[in-house]
Amino acid sequence: MEPRVVVVHRPSAYEELLRAHCTHGQAAFFLRSRGQDIDEVAARHLLQEQALAQVLGAIPTAWRRTQLLRHDLDRFLFEPGDLVVAVGQDGLVANVAKYLDGQPVVGVNPDPGCYDGVLAPHAPSAVAVLLPGVARGEAPLERRTMVEARSDDGQRLLALNELFIGHRSHQSARYLLRHGARSERHSSSGLIVSTGTGATGWARSIHRCHRSKLDLPAPTDPQLAFFVREAFPSRATGCAVTEGVVGRRSSLVVRSEMNEGGVVFGDGIEEDRIEFGWARELVVARAERTLNLVRAA
Repeated sequence: MEPRVVVVHRPSAYEELLRAHCTHGQAAFFLRSRGQDIDEVAARHLLQEQALAQVLGAIPTAWRRTQLLRHDLDRFLFEPGDLVVAVGQDGLVANVAKYLDGQPVVGVNPDPGCYDGVLAPHAPSAVAVLLPGVARGEAPLERRTMVEARSDDGQRLLALNELFIGHRSHQSARYLLRHGARSERHSSSGLIVSTGTGATGWARSIHRCHRSKLDLPAPTDPQLAFFVREAFPSRATGCAVTEGVVGRRSSLVVRSEMNEGGVVFGDGIEEDRIEFGWARELVVARAERTLNLVRAA
């Protein structure tokens, strides 16, 4: 059977504006009344549309293909032999990663002036050259570590950047944290467990706020790093165990002490979450799966 290419993208800001305001004119008026210009938003939409057209045109005509929007990922069944092309910002690659099981991902940056392209380094024009090698299993792959949470009721959640564990609102999250031989009760703004990929984003910000001496992992390192956000010391809670490294064969254990509102979600996607109510226990460790990210030869 010929390969299947799954092209993943998300609606552009321009498309979201049209959805909210119905017409180009109304969207333009809305932005103009707030001192903004729709032309820049429309220009970036055009870049994305051109990139999508170029990617779709690069797929051999005999191959199977399908397009997929980000919000449909949790309802889509990937096949083991799929080749995945993510067209958009780096976060889109992270969103796709949790639904895959070894399928190679080509990250395409449609707008280098706007997106960094850390996970989506390829220009749309490179796809025609890359796809045949990916289909033959000859493309160089960077295997990026992922993090996994398993709850004691059998639920499981994967993330490429980081997992957040805490309260879904701005209330304090209360839980017991165990890291190796150390344990501590916390009242905090929650904690994150980050991979090396996530260490360039949210984890780095917390690392800086902590003035931490912890060495953050590299994207392909098997280690994870965890950080507690704004731990509050009290008679019942402490702030001594607020950061650390979760090694290749170790894990972090978190037991909820929240009556309601406790959640676990990954890579900023709150809709795909584990409810984390009182006495639920969570084990967080390096995932067996990795993101197989296609690199340039």
